[in-house]
Amino acid sequence: MSEKKLSANEGIKTRSHYLRGTIAEGIADLSTGSLSEDDQQLLKFHGSYQQDDRDLRPNRRKHRLEKAYSFMIRIRLPGGVATPAQWLATDDMAEHYANGTIKLTTRQAFQLHGIIKSNLKRTIQAMDKAAMDSIAACGDVNRNVMVNPNPYLSFVHAETLKKAHEVSNHLTPKTRAYHEIWLDGEKVQSTEEEIEPIYGKTYLPRKFKITFAVPPSNDVDIYANDLSFIAIVEHDKLVGYNVAVGGGMGMTHGNEETFPRLADVIGFCTPDQVVDVAEKVVLVQRDYGDRTDRKHSRLKYTIQDRGVEWFKTELDKYLGYHLAPARSFVFEDNGDRYGWIEDANGNFHLTLYISGGRVLDTPSYPMRTGLREIAKIHDGDFRLTANQNLVIANISPANRPEIEKLLEQYGIKDSHLKSALRLNSLACVALPTCGLSLAEAERYLPDVITKLEESLEENGLRHDAITIRMTGCPNGCARPYIAEIGFVGRSPGKYNVYLGGGHAGQRLSKLYRPEFPGDEIPQLLAPIFKHYAQERLDGERFGDFVIRTGYVAETKQGADFHANVGVPA
Repeated sequence: MSEKKLSANEGIKTRSHYLRGTIAEGIADLSTGSLSEDDQQLLKFHGSYQQDDRDLRPNRRKHRLEKAYSFMIRIRLPGGVATPAQWLATDDMAEHYANGTIKLTTRQAFQLHGIIKSNLKRTIQAMDKAAMDSIAACGDVNRNVMVNPNPYLSFVHAETLKKAHEVSNHLTPKTRAYHEIWLDGEKVQSTEEEIEPIYGKTYLPRKFKITFAVPPSNDVDIYANDLSFIAIVEHDKLVGYNVAVGGGMGMTHGNEETFPRLADVIGFCTPDQVVDVAEKVVLVQRDYGDRTDRKHSRLKYTIQDRGVEWFKTELDKYLGYHLAPARSFVFEDNGDRYGWIEDANGNFHLTLYISGGRVLDTPSYPMRTGLREIAKIHDGDFRLTANQNLVIANISPANRPEIEKLLEQYGIKDSHLKSALRLNSLACVALPTCGLSLAEAERYLPDVITKLEESLEENGLRHDAITIRMTGCPNGCARPYIAEIGFVGRSPGKYNVYLGGGHAGQRLSKLYRPEFPGDEIPQLLAPIFKHYAQERLDGERFGDFVIRTGYVAETKQGADFHANVGVPA
């Protein structure tokens, strides 16, 4: 029996000379707004995706024009922490090179959209001047490392953030391609072949995502990631981290061999073992991950196919030691803590709600301008949350009055005075720029929530936190499969509706209605909200309620996820 053929991307990586390809030549060619297909794949490792405005496609096709190509750049920001100077630099790039908006992603990174090819290099050089980069923000490597940003646990956060930076730095690709292409770095002439010590010539089979969480908050959604470290605090001391592996959200419609999977907690490591554990988990996936089918190439499938015990045994071999038994922990939610918080040092932190993570100015809400003015005087930092929101962090007592004045002036101070449903919502970018999107998400979910809020108000549920998420395709960038209510784009105007995820992100949801019209979602959920308000148990979360009362069954790992359960009679 012949071996399976490697996926096309494996050949692209092999021939790329460590991610160089012909990107430099492609960006110099201004006869077209696009890059070659091979270079589009390699560009992801440099933190950028080629896109086009799908709203403009029909008209441009009619006039036989090339698609309205542009590029998205993702700025890598380990832990989601940026200085005021970096915020101002990002704002400046958004104004001069992008479409005038800053996107805060579900992985605590900045995204800039609408960058034309001739501005790609200028944008990355502007990032570099601000001590930021986009290398490994996308591609078959470890992506932006996420960290719980809760300031009320600041001493743990400080240690955890430091560890996350160590992991991020250690797993950053060592190729000089990024510096040569974008920063005019000197090309090293040598007879010795370049070495990528961790990844090798073909890097990983697919993307790899790492998070650090500090219980009781699971706001980075550790169960949805390839590798996570859960901080364990005993007697007010950070003693180490539980290790979780094998989570992931992406799937493909109609392919039951693909599915979301929750991570398994496999043990405990000390703080000084974290970087080593991270490297060795990556190496196991590098060596055993599926390189023949990119839809089956994430770590979750490696573990699902071979078993958790196999993975633990193999990891022990790579480590040369055993992980200790996992220690107890409790997650209570995966949302953000809005409003003002004072920490033990007397500094203040303000968490703002940012709808869809989109920082922009509108005539009635000049938020981007307001945040820019705050950044000019702020003496702390900015922290991006995994829920697409923003923490103006470490505000000194002396600076708070001036910041409060600006918040009032630009209409930002009450950003979080919304329904709990809206405050617990997430949406991916989707249309018009994402080439994979089958339906709307960021532009549509706010309208859906507005209609759902009528039912919530009628049933006294305005202040009850229910997680709700929408994505334009099944790749799950907004992690809809662990939300209590999830919508996944199936076709224009239609969504698969999922119910029953865990409020703390600890349980998969289940398909409740396939290919359901988006404009009928309020009518679908209204009677369930009423039922929940009338018959929930004390303290019972919405996701738990819909399972207990039979709307959906609890979902197991694997193909069971695809099964549909209807409303009980």
